[in-house]
Amino acid sequence: MFNMLIARTFDGYMTEIKTIYGQLEKILNIKIQPAPDEWDRLYNVDFFINIGDNYIGLQIKPAGGVSHIPQIFKEHSIQKATHKKFTEKYGGKVFYIISIKEGEKKKIHNTEVIPEIEQEIKRLQK
Repeated sequence: MFNMLIARTFDGYMTEIKTIYGQLEKILNIKIQPAPDEWDRLYNVDFFINIGDNYIGLQIKPAGGVSHIPQIFKEHSIQKATHKKFTEKYGGKVFYIISIKEGEKKKIHNTEVIPEIEQEIKRLQK
C-alpha cells in the first residue's frame, strides 16, 4: 500500500512537471530537456535549454496552493549558490518556475519569469 501511494504521488509529480515544462516549451518555442541527475544534485536544475555552447537551467516547483509559495522562495534563496555555480560553468542563468493548480489544470504561477527567460535566450544567442 505504501509503495503504491509513493508511486501515485511520484506519477502525479511527474505529470505536473511535464505539463508545466510542456507549456513553457510551447510559449518559448524552444526545446526543453530533462537535466541529468548530476545537475539536479549539484545545481538544483530539473530541466535545461541548450543555446549554442551554453545552457539555461530551469527549476520547477509545484505549489500545492498559493500558501506554499513563500516556502518555495525560501528554498530558492538557499539554492542561489548552486545556481550561481551552474551559471559560472554553463553560461546561462537558472530560473524558478512555480506551478499551481487552477481548477483541474496546472499552470505557471510566476509568468513574469517568461520574458526573463526570453531575454536570457537572446543574450546567449549573440
